[in-house]
Amino acid sequence: MTPPCFVVPDDLVPSGGNLYNRRIGDGLGVREIAVPGTWPRPGDAAKEGLAQALAGLPDGAAVLIDGLVACGVPDVIVPAARRLRIAVLVHLPLADETAAPGMPGAADLDALERETLRAVSMVVTTSDWAARRLAYAGQVHVVRPGTDRAPLTPGTDGVTRLLCVASVTPRKGQDLLVKALATVADLRWTCDCVGPLDRDPAYAERIRGMIAEHGLGDRLRLLGPQTGAALAAGYAAADLVVLPSRAETFGMVVTEALARGIPVLASAVGGVPEALGVLPGILVPPDDASALAAGLRRWLTEPDLRDELRNSAWRRRDELNPWDESVRAMGVVMKQMIEEPC
Repeated sequence: MTPPCFVVPDDLVPSGGNLYNRRIGDGLGVREIAVPGTWPRPGDAAKEGLAQALAGLPDGAAVLIDGLVACGVPDVIVPAARRLRIAVLVHLPLADETAAPGMPGAADLDALERETLRAVSMVVTTSDWAARRLAYAGQVHVVRPGTDRAPLTPGTDGVTRLLCVASVTPRKGQDLLVKALATVADLRWTCDCVGPLDRDPAYAERIRGMIAEHGLGDRLRLLGPQTGAALAAGYAAADLVVLPSRAETFGMVVTEALARGIPVLASAVGGVPEALGVLPGILVPPDDASALAAGLRRWLTEPDLRDELRNSAWRRRDELNPWDESVRAMGVVMKQMIEEPC
């Protein structure tokens, strides 16, 4: 039996999906096949490259494919699924990639994804919420992201240092964050936004313009992507992590914050409540800058609330799933796929 392989986007930009892929792939020791392309809408050359990579695998081989690669190209995946044991890892349903006002294409992406997922042997996703969302696909397994144990952060002053870790894209909702922070400009705070700025350059430029328009340039910084020691230092200084997303399958930033005992203010979308658990944060309705501003004002002005949330975050960190458990769970799924008759 040929060992399983893992097909992933050829993308080194820091993101939750890329981190998950790396930790799972390294933990399982599977061969990685990185395919270039503008996924989930690749050009012809990228589609041909994916088709050739799959054609090079022997009949019956087990292959895990990142959903960003697989779900938009049923014309490649459906034929391959007739001779390969394919599991698709859905980090985020494709329709949610366009979960922001003015972004077209959700309907056709959803149709492509449904065609793909109905054809493959298994579907894996990262939260119970997503498993319910994808129930039409048949066998849907949940393998939640893991979290590395981290020391409790000292923070800055326990109140005023805010941190948002997310790619600067409409789905992540930095426009909502700027509007909300402008509403609480009478209070003392600073906010660092950490994440790639080149996923949607026009949107990133719009956010810069909003920051300037509201006179927040000395308080709200777009720092670009950070990893390793720089990102750890950002978390260490943070008093509150803010995630204003319009769509999230799980929200790894939430558990990364909780692993350090940092409370979270987040939109109640997708699997975020599942990641947050009970009490260590504030959940607000999605796509609602006023509700986000109200949550920020509560955090900044209510010391009893801050103490309660910090204590809850410290307790929640002991309940988080370690990465070795995620690797074990994915290994069980892959073993099941391998052992099932073709």
